[in-house]
Amino acid sequence: RYRLAGSDKLFLRMNSNSYLSLSHDPRLLEAADRATRQLGAGPGAVRFIDGTFSYHVELERRIAQYVGKPAAKIFNSAYTANLGQGLALASAQTYWIGDELNHNSIIRAMRIAGVPKENRAIYKHNNLEELKKCLDAVPPGMERVLVIFDGIFSMRGDFTPLAEVNRLLEPYRERFPKGLVTVMDDSHGVGAYGRTGRGTEEHTQSSCDILIGTFGKAFGVNGGFVASSPEVIEAIRQKADTYIYTNPLGVGDCAAALEAVNITDSPEGVERLRTLQARTQQFREGVEKLGWETIPGPHPIVPLLVRDTARAKRLVQHFFEHGVLVVGLTYPVVPRGEETIRFQINAAHTEADIAYVLDVLSKFEG
Repeated sequence: RYRLAGSDKLFLRMNSNSYLSLSHDPRLLEAADRATRQLGAGPGAVRFIDGTFSYHVELERRIAQYVGKPAAKIFNSAYTANLGQGLALASAQTYWIGDELNHNSIIRAMRIAGVPKENRAIYKHNNLEELKKCLDAVPPGMERVLVIFDGIFSMRGDFTPLAEVNRLLEPYRERFPKGLVTVMDDSHGVGAYGRTGRGTEEHTQSSCDILIGTFGKAFGVNGGFVASSPEVIEAIRQKADTYIYTNPLGVGDCAAALEAVNITDSPEGVERLRTLQARTQQFREGVEKLGWETIPGPHPIVPLLVRDTARAKRLVQHFFEHGVLVVGLTYPVVPRGEETIRFQINAAHTEADIAYVLDVLSKFEG
């Protein structure tokens, strides 16, 4: 629970993406403090000059190991990681295909990379028939195709059916000499989804070629990463502006992220994940019993589809008056008619917390 500035009341936070509730863990705070006191608050240079410390190298090794990829590069955020991989892979002979509900950072990556309209296509959300049409329509002369999607879609909590996508792509792979490459931003999945927290790849029992992730959600710290083959990671090291021309994460963030990955990849981490899953199921079942429309699924993002801006605002205010912090998503963040209250469950939520939120929801008359 949190006390807002200027208020004496404690609020139950239902809008945090710290899914495993690690952001205030004393072990992370102590790791950050030790590293900062040892090597300073900031790196003092970009990576290729004098800004690479052992903590950066170890975090890259550890996160690659955790997600099951050969190599990784860390960024200041998953947002800049998406921009970086886009800049590294862009070319006049590269065609981009993306889900219509992709995160803003993916859309922005295409724009910053200068991808012309004739070199990109968008398919309706999770519509594999439309994805196939996009593949069939790739113009001649394209050497590489990037198929880009979120693992978990942040506004809805649903996921890309990765195994089905890969089956669809298989017959097309030999058409493009530089590859048909799947790029997945699983920022809301890694650490919080799947049997052991490995995200959408684990949940779907399938894999992507390039994985984007964050240390700022389930791991509770800050920063992002790209994990892939050594060849892709080397291309990013040499060509990604958002990696090359900026100071990296401070060693404090790196040390805390390392500690978070180690905790997550342990029996304690699995227990936190089981608790998160149980609280998520409790909340989803309660919402459905109350008759609210939602999107089914096991992810701790639970959307209430209110479908009306004024009603969504009244519901947010109703929760606030009862000491619960939630976020209302309205146009232009979501399309008109898709107005949503997004709840995010954390491992620190208790059964009593969830029961209280459901009770508050049951009393809404707006």
